[in-house]
Amino acid sequence: MGEVRKLQKKLRQIENLEIKVSLTPEERVKVSKKAEFRSRLAELLLQLSGPQQTHCIVGEQEDKMKRQVEDAAEHHKGHTPAVKVAREDDQQKEESREDGGKNRERGGQTQTISDSPGPPDPDSEFKSLKTSWESVKFRLRTVEGHSDIVTCVAAVDNLVISGSRDTTVKVWHVPTATEQRNLGGHSGGVTCLNVPPAEYCRSLASALRLGEKERFVLSGSSDCCVRIWTLSSGQCVKSVYTFNTVTSLCFIAAGGGYVVTGSDAGKLQVWDWLSQENRQSVNAHLDAVTTLQSQGPLVFSGSVDGSVCVWEVCDGGPEPLRKLQSWGSEVTGCGGGEEAGGRLRLSARGDRIFLACGRASIRVLNWRTGTVSRLTNHSSTAGVTDCVNQIPGLLIGSSFDLTTGESTLNLFSLPQCKYLVSLTSSDLPRILCFAAWLTPSGGHRWVTGGRDLTVWEQLQGNVKKRGDVTVRRDSRLDNSLTESDRDSEEEESEDGDEDSIPQDASDAEEVATSSWLRCVLQ
Repeated sequence: MGEVRKLQKKLRQIENLEIKVSLTPEERVKVSKKAEFRSRLAELLLQLSGPQQTHCIVGEQEDKMKRQVEDAAEHHKGHTPAVKVAREDDQQKEESREDGGKNRERGGQTQTISDSPGPPDPDSEFKSLKTSWESVKFRLRTVEGHSDIVTCVAAVDNLVISGSRDTTVKVWHVPTATEQRNLGGHSGGVTCLNVPPAEYCRSLASALRLGEKERFVLSGSSDCCVRIWTLSSGQCVKSVYTFNTVTSLCFIAAGGGYVVTGSDAGKLQVWDWLSQENRQSVNAHLDAVTTLQSQGPLVFSGSVDGSVCVWEVCDGGPEPLRKLQSWGSEVTGCGGGEEAGGRLRLSARGDRIFLACGRASIRVLNWRTGTVSRLTNHSSTAGVTDCVNQIPGLLIGSSFDLTTGESTLNLFSLPQCKYLVSLTSSDLPRILCFAAWLTPSGGHRWVTGGRDLTVWEQLQGNVKKRGDVTVRRDSRLDNSLTESDRDSEEEESEDGDEDSIPQDASDAEEVATSSWLRCVLQ
């Protein structure tokens, strides 16, 4: 297992190197060895996994892993992949229940179950939800226009807004998959986006004497600026210089409205929506603030250092934000920064904060009590979780397999956090940012960004056309929520491994100032 952990760590580091702005000659050599490391890792995992472990691999994952080994070493061609599908287990369980009928024996007597309606059965609701997602179909469309990695995405109506390391913000018309606007003006890579609520757009439009139906989009950049753009014309109507690299932002819908920005040095700044005046500056974290989310009267912030802060909005006071709670990496389990595989992203729901920090699991933090659970988002420690997001009734986590290079979206029911299905497609790249919304007809429409910008659109009704997305279940993700804040032995050992790729001072500075890798949470 020692060699497996070393290879996994090397692959994590190579993946992080690949998304840097520039590479040194030494780093290019290390990146060139990715295929070699991946093939060797796949070979080791197949050797270590006996029939009792490989039978749970669902779909094409085992076949893909096996093909990688075959390409590297011919003596593995005879290995027999497992084909047991978890759905068959579910069908057998359902058939056994049906055989029982409505009459069940208990204590030697037959008890008749009444057909009268009662309270909803959670298990029945979950089974129905799982069945519906197992048959879902999506059409994928890749839109091209950016010349570099897509770092953030947002959506409004039939429009998708994307920000890129190429310094541009682009507006796309989803029904036609065409570029509608190119918003150029930043001199550094775009790190974050946000679309304020319609009523606050109307108030700013009135102040600027624009049409009352005007919508705006906010963009933050490594050039230390926040820009406010009109969606109708692509005009930049306001630009705020923050004196700090902007790594995240969110909008507070309270009072006249506030914009909160996070910097690469851990500072939070609050700006008035209409006047763009600075209302508050506070050193919130010890490292870059990579995620911000507002939810009602609360604001949540997360940092590379693994810490999470919860703020109360105090509209009308001298300072709009007041800290309610703060938890460090020793509680969240998200320490490790770049070595852990990425930066911290969060999505809040009630008392729980779902945290993605580049590991195989999603941390679930109760921000009031400080208790932490782990939600398994990958079947092994070779997984990387870059994004976590919520839509009504669903938690969605991205998962990237370091061994196979496969990218998936895992779906969990809320509030139970029970695993539903995994969605993937051939050649789908690593998902670095994600946004979701519903169409007027109730269908799901998603957008994912990374090396490609991809629009996911659910096919409605009994469509005979085959979808572009493979839906599968990995039974190893069932019952995946564990009441523990400790990493697995493999994850802890991997973080403590001394075999790492060195970085010089300039590289470290570049990593700190390129805190664009996050999921924009609406």
